[in-house]
Amino acid sequence: MPSPLETISQLGRRPLLVVLSGPSGVGKDAVISRMKEMGRPYHFAVTVTTRPRRSGEVDGREYMFVSSGVFEEMRRDGELLEHASVYGNSYGVPKAQVKGALEKGQDVIMKIDVQGAATIKGLVPQGVYVFLAPPSMEELERRLRGRKTETEEALRQRMETALQEMERVFLFEYIVVNTTDALDRTVAKIDAIIQSEKCRLPLRWVAL
Repeated sequence: MPSPLETISQLGRRPLLVVLSGPSGVGKDAVISRMKEMGRPYHFAVTVTTRPRRSGEVDGREYMFVSSGVFEEMRRDGELLEHASVYGNSYGVPKAQVKGALEKGQDVIMKIDVQGAATIKGLVPQGVYVFLAPPSMEELERRLRGRKTETEEALRQRMETALQEMERVFLFEYIVVNTTDALDRTVAKIDAIIQSEKCRLPLRWVAL
């Protein structure tokens, strides 16, 4: 247990692990992209995935795109902090990437699905867990349709999964509604959560 003097000296300096999650289509990628555009001083963990790259995505920026064989090798060698199969594709967060950033004193933002967030919370309960929610399920469906990347059957499956994920919101500590056409407001709310966590007691001592 650190002394009161040590605690005061560490306020605002201990790096945080922020887990941003929510249903598919809620806007997690858009929020992360906007944070990067605004020059937020966070380390954004890049997830490894076997899913095909979408138009406009850059390998190593949105995701690290790998084959199923490479992913399995990483999983087998213990290189992934967590991994999950979502809609037939594999996703995982490289452990070394997150650990390295925390050791440098950087706050880390990890964008993962709800299933993965639950796994991470079991491994790292000292993290900050933020659920990104749509303003309505109708709006979520509209956003998914707007991507034009799913068949009707795939869209139906995603909406069913989204309803199940919404029921797990109480696994998280914060909820932020990603209002349509208000991306900067969403980013500001997440910034406020991080800043408030920098002042909270007891401090979050993240260990991987």
